[in-house]
Amino acid sequence: MADNFLEKHYEEYEARKAAYIRKKKHLSFPRPLPQRPEDEAL
Repeated sequence: MADNFLEKHYEEYEARKAAYIRKKKHLSFPRPLPQRPEDEAL
């Protein structure tokens, strides 16, 4: 087997993980619901 096989794959994994975390941080957050009047009959 090639030298540093596991190290290379671990580095690739870390790069994919970092990209996933960066993408996850930029996802939109849930927007607040619009305010409703207390009495909807008004």
